[in-house]
Amino acid sequence: MSSDAMLIWGLALMAVSIVLIVVEVFVPSGGIIAVVSAICAIGGVGMLWRYETIWGITGLLTMLVLGPMALAFAFKMLPHTPVGRAILGGRSEEELEEMQRSERELALRRKALVGLEGVALTDMRPVGEVEIDTPDGPETIEAFAEHDWIESGERVVVTAASGLEIKVRRA
Repeated sequence: MSSDAMLIWGLALMAVSIVLIVVEVFVPSGGIIAVVSAICAIGGVGMLWRYETIWGITGLLTMLVLGPMALAFAFKMLPHTPVGRAILGGRSEEELEEMQRSERELALRRKALVGLEGVALTDMRPVGEVEIDTPDGPETIEAFAEHDWIESGERVVVTAASGLEIKVRRA
């Protein structure tokens, strides 16, 4: 092999090594791609070393800098890939949209409770359970007493609903 071909092959193997590190994040291979990447890096540095010692040192230092940088980039990208979400237990875009939709629906249902009456099931000092008489039937929820303590069995009215927080006062 000519010396110029050795230089080209050494640089090419090093470039392939860096690319394979990033590919490892997106393609589930069980580490096989990472091993191939390491072999390419070692082979590339070896070829550069055989071409000329200064090229070998430069290639080694380059791999010592670019290798960890590529690995850091790969780990940063991991949670944003389907494989990464599966490994890390993250939710897909569809699951996130469904969660947001259900949270909005719950918030709207809670806001619809404002003005409805019910009964305190537990002593509210200041938090307790109330049973609200909704058009769909009684609904048991956790609520905050707005001004003072409310004893179990007292009639209450919902005065505010913000997110999952429901405030009540004596009716």
